Amino acid sequence: MKKILLLSAALVITLISVAQLKSPEEFLGYKIGSRYTPHYKVVSYFQYVAQAASANVKLQQYGETNEHRPLYLAFVASQENMANLENIRLNNLRLANVAKDRMMPSETAPAIVWLSYNVHGNETSSSEAAMLTVFALADPSNAQSKEWLKNTVVVIDPCLNPDGRERYINWFNSVVGKDYNPARIAREHREPWPGGRSNHYNFDLNRDWSWQTQVESRQRIAQYNQWLPQVHVDFHEQGPNQPYYFAPAAQPYHEVITKWQRDFQESIGKNHAKYFDKNGWLYFTKEIFDLLYPSYGDTYPIYNGSIGMTYEQGGGPAGGLGIDTDEGDTLTLYDRAIHHYTTGMSTVEIASQNAAELVKQYRRFFNEAVSGNIGEYKSYVIKNNPEDAQRLAALMELLDKNGIQYGTTGTGTGRGYSYQQKKEMAFNFAAGDLVVSSAQPKAALVKVLFEPETKLVDSATYDITAWAMPYVYGLTGYASKLVVSTGTGKVLPDFTDNLPQDAYGYVIRWDGVASAKVMAQLLAKGVKVRFAETGFKANGQAYGNGSLIIVKKANERFGNTLWKVVSDVCNANKVKMNMVNTGMVEKGYDFGSYYVHPMNAVRVAMLTGEGTNENAAGEIWNFFDNELKYKLTLINANDVSRIRWSDIDVLILPDGRYKFLSDKDQAEQFRQWIDNGGRVVALENAVSQLSKQDWSLLKSKNEPDSNADAKDKDKDPYEAIRQFDCRERNMLSYSTPGAIFKVDVDNTHPLMFGYPKYYYTLKMDNKVYEFMKEGGWNVGVMRKENQLAGYVGYKLNPKLKDGLLFGVQELGDGTVTYITDNVMFRNFWENGKLMLCNAVFMVGQ
Repeated sequence: MKKILLLSAALVITLISVAQLKSPEEFLGYKIGSRYTPHYKVVSYFQYVAQAASANVKLQQYGETNEHRPLYLAFVASQENMANLENIRLNNLRLANVAKDRMMPSETAPAIVWLSYNVHGNETSSSEAAMLTVFALADPSNAQSKEWLKNTVVVIDPCLNPDGRERYINWFNSVVGKDYNPARIAREHREPWPGGRSNHYNFDLNRDWSWQTQVESRQRIAQYNQWLPQVHVDFHEQGPNQPYYFAPAAQPYHEVITKWQRDFQESIGKNHAKYFDKNGWLYFTKEIFDLLYPSYGDTYPIYNGSIGMTYEQGGGPAGGLGIDTDEGDTLTLYDRAIHHYTTGMSTVEIASQNAAELVKQYRRFFNEAVSGNIGEYKSYVIKNNPEDAQRLAALMELLDKNGIQYGTTGTGTGRGYSYQQKKEMAFNFAAGDLVVSSAQPKAALVKVLFEPETKLVDSATYDITAWAMPYVYGLTGYASKLVVSTGTGKVLPDFTDNLPQDAYGYVIRWDGVASAKVMAQLLAKGVKVRFAETGFKANGQAYGNGSLIIVKKANERFGNTLWKVVSDVCNANKVKMNMVNTGMVEKGYDFGSYYVHPMNAVRVAMLTGEGTNENAAGEIWNFFDNELKYKLTLINANDVSRIRWSDIDVLILPDGRYKFLSDKDQAEQFRQWIDNGGRVVALENAVSQLSKQDWSLLKSKNEPDSNADAKDKDKDPYEAIRQFDCRERNMLSYSTPGAIFKVDVDNTHPLMFGYPKYYYTLKMDNKVYEFMKEGGWNVGVMRKENQLAGYVGYKLNPKLKDGLLFGVQELGDGTVTYITDNVMFRNFWENGKLMLCNAVFMVGQ
């Protein structure tokens, strides 16, 4: 009896605790919106709610950021559903046909709604709204949420980007006064470089869902694919003068998006409008934010069976705690948070009201997928060429991260669209070729990632328009309308660790980024490495241009440990090292030849800070830090005058605008450093700036024509008359938001070692340069009819031909490498990474 009484007392205490669940204001001690809540306090509030309302809320840490801040998911459900949460998750995977067991799913299941907040760190109001939302859902006195949670499980990620959020908040708190100043000119509305939008490595996490190049994305999407919700919302902010935006989205919609997904966006939008109309709040729909590019927080969920949506509140980094708008109002942080809170709760409401239909249509989506009914192409075949092993391994890693199934082919013939030839043709496939079938649960995502040409119903897109995986990874592939049967064999054999023996030396093929990682890590350890300028044959094996050679000469300090050091690095990167017992080759140049170059452990620096594109700089920083694992010194662009040039061997200029190039004295010191042996690697707009230096051999093809007035006489006199409502379309005719072109390359030049005779570039501007003459090497050139995929304005297209994209100029004892396109784009353009490594480590050695 005594034991029963004790249990009853504990139950009473629990009920009282839940009944007295504190609101965010009560817990924090201030009203939401009156100040910014730092990330640790957001976490503390969610921890409190999970403890105080444990029957309805579960908190799970799923990872941490680069700066070691925790990442959490909160699961909110009715008491009954919370007790059955794992079974609900497994049943949902069965509905999606991705569960490993063979059990039949139940369609009488709750709908899962996933709410993602603060992916852009300086769009801060959504994490504030997340606290209001979790309280409203867990509050035992809230009859509405109790009813909604009977057939809905809500997953809340309160902050996808804690590092960016804290960067912004710490800056804002350091510049705001006792009272905020709403005047737009006030410094609290002018966030400094790089801003809080991106993560630690200056990556935009909202463009990383499919690619998962960042640690936050990889950890989050691993969890996302364990749930695959029916509804997903990504909360954002835009300019302070913009009203609220919610679904339905703008065109273009990708054709794979189902009628149900489109229609339900309409239903959600109407429900939101009901609340916004009641409060007199302004909003807009069907503009700007389209559903095409596959790596957003709305499109990635859509291509994985969800109703994916972006919600955009006015404010953003300029918003602060309050800002004056053009209409004479003051938009406050509280306003922004309460708007996001309203759409979040409205989403749960409409999902609850339509839970049965959501689950039914979700099941239908995945049944259609496994039946092979999505898209005209039934199979995507990637050739397993020996020289492409590293590229193929990188593609398989991406497929694995996204839960995309693949297999191997047998031998035979097929017919399909050749990505390289841009036409239908017969092809042979052999055992070991990779095949991705369209008959699988992730069929919609497969279609989007592999289709040779994305169909556009509207060219006014928010992002790039081409990203087919064979182009991204530089692989030979075919999209076939035929079903290519898959075998159970491995595409690539399991890697077997190198077991080195004492030898004259070892050779490592220069076949991809993994080889570059080995090279960089060996150099960082002090191992002396050589590379062959031309291909050779040794010990019966052929090796291509750029192959790495390690011999005992110059590595004596390692003694008997040399080959263990080399093998440890090779094994860590799964790269084969090939033994040779002589420096004399069977074909080509011997290891002591003039054509075999010692590779120095270069001291690499990169300009960053104000004037540089933070995303472009971050792509290179991340690559050096996390992939190459090679020291990169970051120097603020405004500190160029303080550089001791003798301490730098290679200087990277990422996309940006550099003031020092307009300063006569600083520009001259820079040129002298190059003349004395310095090596420059310039990308994108940095190339354009360098082309205007008097010593540069590079000249733009698309600069304004000085004879334009004379030529204008032959033009239509009415051409300048344009219709105002078509102004955006008129601008598009001169632009490309991101299209893929084939570039012919000279792979005998070190800049293109490891490549075939071509490279696929992602072009996002009109920059093409005249061919360089004496003193320069035209390493990558565009010819006629070289566009492969994506949108290019009809007035720009004729100009993108017969010019240079990648080149190297010799200047005194130094070199300037011109890379006009972003070969590191969002770190997912895998095939460009080797070019950057060549530019930094091989050119000019």
